Amino acid sequence: MDKVVIFAFNGNPMCFSHVLLNALDMAERGMDARIVIEGEAVTLLKGLEESNNPLYLKAKEKKLIDAICKACSAKLGVLDYNETLGLPIVGDMSGHPSMARYMEDEYTVITL
Repeated sequence: MDKVVIFAFNGNPMCFSHVLLNALDMAERGMDARIVIEGEAVTLLKGLEESNNPLYLKAKEKKLIDAICKACSAKLGVLDYNETLGLPIVGDMSGHPSMARYMEDEYTVITL
């Protein structure tokens, strides 16, 4: 089985929609797909939750969102909110999710 993790850094909602679309497509094709939300992308979650964005909710339901960056959430003032989402807040690499951890687990890392 292919293993892919998409690190979403871009805070543009259109770009993040493509992260969701691709992760959902990969999962539907039987791949082990994961999403890590980093950088400015951590600020998108409130809007996605409040608008009941169907792609986001589907990815959340399928447990494709593997991590939200703790350091970026804190720096950008959304940590308290992001902690209420029931999604993993991760900071195993100086406050950020580690790409190396995924690489050690044989994931292909894609950044967007």
